[in-house]
Amino acid sequence: MITLYTIGFTQKSAKEFFELLIKNQVNKIVDIRINNTSQLAGFAKGKDLAYLASAIADIGYIHITDFAPTKELLSDYQKGDVSWQEYIKIYRRLLDERKVTTKYNIKNYNQACFLCSETTPEQCHRRLLAEYFKEKCPEEDIKIIHLVK
Repeated sequence: MITLYTIGFTQKSAKEFFELLIKNQVNKIVDIRINNTSQLAGFAKGKDLAYLASAIADIGYIHITDFAPTKELLSDYQKGDVSWQEYIKIYRRLLDERKVTTKYNIKNYNQACFLCSETTPEQCHRRLLAEYFKEKCPEEDIKIIHLVK
């Protein structure tokens, strides 16, 4: 069985964030944001997060932009030019075009956690990505767990 976790860092303290990862035995954070250096990210800025994850919990870190939406798609959704249902279709098509299931072997992500900023997974691409892998890799038994406070 492959277990995929997802987490958003918004509205979590560093303590809450790392305790969730440790409690669930996450072995790698897979940062799937377009931009992982925003000043709004606090402890979750890419280089800081990589250091903290390693130092606090011996958790690896990788930033994979192939898993992120395009800047245009995100902007169009945030402005209301694209509905959530349209976003889902466009994002899934983007994953198809990027051939993510071919380029990235899902077996390498067992016990990994897809990271984005959204507080909850309902309207976040991290949920869509995990569900995409589960659907496109039916030969694998994939369990998805969303880490929330």
